[in-house]
Formats: sequence, structure tokens, C-alpha cells
Amino acid sequence: MKILTTLIEDNPIDETLDSVVESSNYFMQWWQNINWSNIISQFMTKVIYLLFTIFVFLLIKKIVKFLLKRTFETKRNKMDISSSRRNTVYKMVDNTVSYVLAFFLVYTILSILGIPISTLLASAGIAGLAIGLGAQSFINDIVNGFFILLENQFDVGDSVIIGEYSGKVVSIGLRSTQIQGFDGTHHFLPNHTIDVISNNSRNDMRALIEVKLPADTDFEKVRNILETVNDRLVPNFPEIVSGPSYIGPNNSVNGLMVMKVTFYTLNGQQFNVHDHFLAKYLEELSKAGISLPTQTFIS
Repeated sequence: MKILTTLIEDNPIDETLDSVVESSNYFMQWWQNINWSNIISQFMTKVIYLLFTIFVFLLIKKIVKFLLKRTFETKRNKMDISSSRRNTVYKMVDNTVSYVLAFFLVYTILSILGIPISTLLASAGIAGLAIGLGAQSFINDIVNGFFILLENQFDVGDSVIIGEYSGKVVSIGLRSTQIQGFDGTHHFLPNHTIDVISNNSRNDMRALIEVKLPADTDFEKVRNILETVNDRLVPNFPEIVSGPSYIGPNNSVNGLMVMKVTFYTLNGQQFNVHDHFLAKYLEELSKAGISLPTQTFIS
């Protein structure tokens, strides 16, 4: 009987159950000691602060952007700059305002959540050295974006050639420039990749029309026909800034001669002027019985 009692007292199952019960008691005591009302109160307070903060920042952003847009529209006629440059400046300032407001919003949210900003900034200073190489392109984008605006290299609406891309500038941001190609393709170019820029929108553009003719052509008659066509058509093309100017006849390839007519037009209109006048020249020359080559080379 004594042995049986000893075995029961030394039973490991009972010891395990006692340990579990004791641990459960500790957990229950810890759970009961938690001040749930204080936790819920702090949670609700922070949620209200966060919602209020976000609302205030959205309201401030809307007001600031409204005032910014209103200011640019009010002073539109007083600014001694082109409309495309004004749009570029407005877009750049608008982006800067958005970045600044976003920074202060994040800063305020972290403060409300009780995250130590000074510690984060110190850590960011240390981590900045580690990620500096990875962030170089981002910093270069921003710096190059400011220089593009400062040096007035191109504006929104300009027709440009940047590297292998050509088209119309639709947006200039702090980090990237957007170009819509003439085929409709939308290109996003990081500003640090923009090197050599060919801007086709700063000066009047030349429309050079070449009419190739056999060497035995009556060039005086051809000149009179071209002048007659120009006198009739030029008043219908207000985009023509100057011209026409006549050059030739000059030697060309395959034993042909070439008569050249030059116009200067508003940017982007040179192709339209070229095509209309060339078609009319060829039509009137054919009507006048002037012999034209089988192939007419257009430059």
C-alpha cells in the first residue's frame, strides 16, 4: 500500500497537469491586470488624431493647389514668358508642393504613433550611406529636372528629339519627363538619362521644296509658274513667316536639274506647307506641259 501511494505521488502526469494549471493561473493574472480601458482609449484617440490629420492635410493640399492654380491664371497675362514655359513652371511647382506636403504628413503620422523621429533620422543617416549608391539615380533625376527648368532647355508642348526618342513634351516632373511620340507612343524618360536635346520649337522652321526637272526644261517658264502658284496660295497659309525664296536651277543627280523654293513657317507647320505647295507645283507644271521625271525626289 505504501508503494502504491508513492507511485501515485510521483506520477509525472500529475506534475505536468499541476504545471499547466499554474501557468494558466499566471496567464489569467496577467490578462486580468491589463488595463483594457486605457488601451482602447489610447487606440481610439490615435485613430481620431490620424483621421483628423489626414483630413486637414488633404484640405490644405486642395486649398494650396487651388491658390497656386488661381495665381498662375491671374498672372498669366503679366508673366513675360511663353504659355508652354508657364505650364512647365506650374507643373514643377505643383509637384514640389505635393512632395513637401507628403513629407510633413508622414512626419506628423509618425509623431502621433509615438515613433521617435530623432532616432529614425539618426538611423536614416547611417542607412543613407548604405543606400547612397542606389539612390544616386533618383537624386540625379531631381537635380537634372531643376536644371532643365532653370536653363529653359525645353517646355511642355515643345517638339524635341532626346536620344532615340522624338515627339511632343507633355510633362516635366522632378523625376521624369514624358514625351508623346508622333506615332502616339508615350515615353517616360528619367531626367538623369536626358543628355543631348534637340529642341525644334524655339525658332521658325524651314520648308524646303525641291522640284527636279530635265536639263532641257524652260526654267524661266517654270519660275513663272512657281511664282504664280505662290502668289495664289501664300495668303491662305498664315503659318508662313517668310518666303518664298527661289534657288536654282542647280545640278542634281542622274543628269537632272533642281529648282528649290524655301519658306520659313511656324514650328511644326513646315511639313504641311511643304506637301501642299509641292503637290500644287507638280499639278501646275503638268498642266503647262512641263516634262517631269518619272521619279521626283523630295527632300
